[in-house]
Amino acid sequence: MGISTGAGWKRRMKMRMREPRFIVLAGVIALGLIAYVAPSPLAASPDQAQSNPTADASRLAESVRHELAMLPYYLVFDNLQYQLLDDGTVVLSGEVSRPYLKSDAENVVKRISGVKGVTNNIEVLPLSPFDSGIRWAVFRALYGNPVLSRYRIMAMPPIRIVVKNGDVTLEGVVLNELEKNMAGIVANGVPGIFKVTNNLRVENSKTAAAAIPGGTTKTS
Repeated sequence: MGISTGAGWKRRMKMRMREPRFIVLAGVIALGLIAYVAPSPLAASPDQAQSNPTADASRLAESVRHELAMLPYYLVFDNLQYQLLDDGTVVLSGEVSRPYLKSDAENVVKRISGVKGVTNNIEVLPLSPFDSGIRWAVFRALYGNPVLSRYRIMAMPPIRIVVKNGDVTLEGVVLNELEKNMAGIVANGVPGIFKVTNNLRVENSKTAAAAIPGGTTKTS
């Protein structure tokens, strides 16, 4: 079934994205598609395992990932990342389309037991009707494409669409190079875009299932 267009469709999508089920990380290709299989970037990575060998560090990283992924207004147009340092400090980065999401992310991470401090480097994207129109146009094009449409039914779509001043950056995870390349081609075909940067990662479902959609996990 194709994706409908128009103001009514946008309102329905926005309402659906705010439902609790939209925040739950999907399984298989989860995003990772986070099973999308998708990626969901926030599961502990091999680098993290080496730099934080203890079980406590692993649990802390998972708690940060979980809290960020569960933010009620974390949508496909946002891209959150975090870095867990050895001293217990969490460095937040990425881009969000609404100002309050930046403060919400910092507040939930601060409340996690074991976090010693939070450095908030999240960028708030400009509020622009032009950029907003591009976001929805790219969303419809990507998730309406036959190669990528399976991702649109996932609780947290794995391909994150970051738009700033007419430039589009694709973040997140897909299952193979074909999907990554197709996403770049489709985005480049949307009218009005100045530039497309394709940062999608190709990861298997096991790797993706533990991560935050569109985010990444790093440690010092």
